[in-house]
Amino acid sequence: MEEDREEEPQGWLSGWLPTWRPTSMSHLKNVEARILQCLRSHFVGRHVTLPGRARIWTVSLCPEQGQGRTPLVLVHGFGGGVGLWVLNLDQLGARRPLHAFDLLGFGRSSRPPFPHDAQGAEEEFVRSIEDWRQQMGIGSMILLGHSLGGFLATSYSLAYPESLGGFLATSYSLAYPERVKHLILVDPWGFPARPTDPSQIRAPPTWVKAMAAVLGHSNPLAVLRVAGPWGPGLVQRFRPDIKEKFTEFFQDDTILEYIYHCNAQTPSGETAFKAMTQALGWARRPMLERVHLLRRDLPITLIYGAESWIDTSTGRRVRDLRPHSYVRHLAIAGASHHVYADQPAAFNAAVQEICDAVD
Repeated sequence: MEEDREEEPQGWLSGWLPTWRPTSMSHLKNVEARILQCLRSHFVGRHVTLPGRARIWTVSLCPEQGQGRTPLVLVHGFGGGVGLWVLNLDQLGARRPLHAFDLLGFGRSSRPPFPHDAQGAEEEFVRSIEDWRQQMGIGSMILLGHSLGGFLATSYSLAYPESLGGFLATSYSLAYPERVKHLILVDPWGFPARPTDPSQIRAPPTWVKAMAAVLGHSNPLAVLRVAGPWGPGLVQRFRPDIKEKFTEFFQDDTILEYIYHCNAQTPSGETAFKAMTQALGWARRPMLERVHLLRRDLPITLIYGAESWIDTSTGRRVRDLRPHSYVRHLAIAGASHHVYADQPAAFNAAVQEICDAVD
């Protein structure tokens, strides 16, 4: 681990980009600080340096009464960051160590180039999670992932057979077989395969279709960067619902500013996500085709928003594919895709119940 320092663009672009695109890592750091100051609990934020020198931004809560309990690790979804857990950190970190980190390529973590193929991009994400775990000294954990984070948390937990060889078999099935004690998937992305019958395709939110129509084959959030000084206004236009979810703490545009600055930087993780997707965000490597590789004794809980646009039948399908394993799925009333922010009290209570059962 090392002290916090910002990584700003170098060269001639460093003087021109802020003029056109009103963002920087310093802007992101400042708006995140405004969000995290709402926490009542003591927390530590720092960059964790991985063996390849990439850095993962991490926020940790380690209450004294939580010593000896299994740590809870939170993995955010596409375009997010640790700041979006502000409604959850105090309660979920009250009785056990809690760590939330920005995925490689997102938020305040390093933004290196990723492989351009779906498998390579996925493996790079997963490798960074394992490297982070080792640098943190976490022996075992309760792993919770939302949306893209749920997909990657599942990929991380797969136990590939030794016959596959290479990084996956060596790192997963041999070296760390017990590192995940319970897998919690919150409205996970990327599980079902894209239906061949168009009538079976569940319509995505209007803002997703609008983005797809505008951008075509570009990166999902390229419009925020291309729009330059009008980028922050686009976040307000496309996602006014996000602001409403955090009114307990913010009456202004703090959360929308955070989302803008998270996604107006170098689109590293965003490009990797694009490599992993096809046609309006379906996964190129659907996770339902691989859930049989999860350890049979690994408990899984899937938490959905009852009003989510994500296909909630995935929970039942995971259970059917793992008939002799613990699989529970539940829907939280009044919640859509961002379950943790739509109904934070119900979400926190559900997650705490799971965590208490682990210990």
